[in-house]
Amino acid sequence: MACAVLVIGFLFGPASAALARDFLWKVSGKTGVVYLVGSVHLLTQDFYPLSTTLEGAFTESDLLVEEADLAELTSPQTQMLILSRGVLPSNQTLDKVLSPAAFARISRRAEQLSLPIEPLKRFKPWLLALTLSQIEWQKAGFDAELSLDKHFYDRAQKERKQLKGLETAEFQISLFDGLSAEQQERLLNDTLQGLDTEMANVRKLAQAWKAGDAATIEKIVLEDLKGDPPIYERLLVERNRKWLPQIEPLLSRSGRAFVVVGAAHLVGPDGLLAMLKAKGYRVEQM
Repeated sequence: MACAVLVIGFLFGPASAALARDFLWKVSGKTGVVYLVGSVHLLTQDFYPLSTTLEGAFTESDLLVEEADLAELTSPQTQMLILSRGVLPSNQTLDKVLSPAAFARISRRAEQLSLPIEPLKRFKPWLLALTLSQIEWQKAGFDAELSLDKHFYDRAQKERKQLKGLETAEFQISLFDGLSAEQQERLLNDTLQGLDTEMANVRKLAQAWKAGDAATIEKIVLEDLKGDPPIYERLLVERNRKWLPQIEPLLSRSGRAFVVVGAAHLVGPDGLLAMLKAKGYRVEQM
């Protein structure tokens, strides 16, 4: 399930100038333009510098829109909220709320990571799933400090561009904390099962992202999400539908907006690109 957040970070040789494209689309309205960027939330330093096309589109824009305001998302208050919402009640532990098979898988993974199991037993399944996934990626050298989201957020602050978040931090937490017990266990199981195989797919994902290959990204990234329709609907489709009414007005303003969301939100029949095309907007990959 970690593929829901596209995570890549490798160097590749330059592509042919005639074929080179970015994971970037220009959406044109009557008076305004929106640049839609598929985000990678964890990267390595080797990924930079970004392409001149991607950086140039940002330079042309006066407004940066991201999934959430990073200042709010990383604030101490939000971190405390994650902890308060992400731990089990005092009379519960993971070994009591999960199936024996699921808890055995967690214990094995914790042992492999040299993590003490007792503190982890206090985590709700959704928070443990996110935590284990992040630990695995950090071990592989990936860093949220190098994400596209943070790169452009820092630039926007430095250049005094307008900033807007599509969601609040509390809403993003509720997406996971509002899952049923059964859904949380499935999320955790899918995460544990997918960590090793996902690592093997990283190079393929990186090549596809670097080439702007939306079809390959769709196949790899959405495959596991679509295997659990309720999770797919909650984490992807419903959010896309809520974002569309916020993005459309940007196409009627005089300036240009630079919108950065997870790559999974752009692709597929339920993605933002398909939704905008269905509304009659001109959508061009750059």
